Amino acid sequence: MNSTEAADLKIRLTAIITSLVVGAALMALKFYAYWLTDSAAILSDALESIINVVASAFALGSIIFAARRPDVSHPYGHGKIEFLSAGFEGALIILAAAGIFMQAWPQVLHPHALPHLGGGLLLVLGASLANLLLGLGLILAGKRTQSLTLIADGKHVLTDVYTSLGVLLGLGAVLFTGWYWLDGVVAFLVGVNIIYLGAKLVRQAFAGLMDTSDPELLTQLAAILAEHRKGVWIDIHRLRARRAGNRLLLDFHLTLPRDLTLAESHQEVKELERIFAAHFGGRADVLIHVDPCADPECPVCGHDPCRLRQEDTRQQSLWQSEVLTSDRAKPQGPPERGGEKAGD
Repeated sequence: MNSTEAADLKIRLTAIITSLVVGAALMALKFYAYWLTDSAAILSDALESIINVVASAFALGSIIFAARRPDVSHPYGHGKIEFLSAGFEGALIILAAAGIFMQAWPQVLHPHALPHLGGGLLLVLGASLANLLLGLGLILAGKRTQSLTLIADGKHVLTDVYTSLGVLLGLGAVLFTGWYWLDGVVAFLVGVNIIYLGAKLVRQAFAGLMDTSDPELLTQLAAILAEHRKGVWIDIHRLRARRAGNRLLLDFHLTLPRDLTLAESHQEVKELERIFAAHFGGRADVLIHVDPCADPECPVCGHDPCRLRQEDTRQQSLWQSEVLTSDRAKPQGPPERGGEKAGD
């Protein structure tokens, strides 16, 4: 583990342990507020907090496991467990919603008074402010260290903030109107929102486990390649990328002049690897397949001088994600005059 990875791991562990400790304290505070008020809406908020604590504990384990280096059994590393963690957290959120509905229904049908409601609302407000700071901090740490687990946990904590805000608004209306049935309605609305957010997390985790294409990531990679483009790099195609925790696995085909020596081709590949290593802080594993050029590619080749050139350069293609991810580059200009493109 290099120094960058060690520093990132320290940040991730500090963030998730903080989330676990603070989440447990806020959960206790919300259950105390429920004990004071007997509010179904506050109970729904407290139930979601249980999920926060359980999910943070699971996330802590996944971060520790994901930090393990690749081995014989897991040559691509252990990072994908973070997707499993995010999906588990989403499933727990949905499970919490079921418990909320069970508590809310009786309060809608047979509403009862809510004692000490003002004091309970103050406790929920304090917990919400603490959760807001915690959630934003987790997301910031997750983006800084490329950790899906921290980002998912941070978003989950922020859903707790949104939930608490809805509870505060709804119970504020109860406090001023005396309509106690609103307590159950607010709890129901909280449950619906939780189901939506939980399903979104599960969908994101499934996309990661299935290596679903990430257009934003591919656009970022295309911009990096375009920024450092050299004339000797005639074409790049079949660009693919996937994430495994905080690591990035990418591969593509690179077309080089066919008169380059093996050592020269290797040097171009190493330069590309260094570019990605510098940009992603050593968290990118790059596999590059080298193809030799063919005569029909001369009009789009910027390598000059070239003793093999058959035509002058006319127009080089823009290295956008749609071009780089295509199965093979299509030379611009007149139709090919014979022969297949080498290297396939």
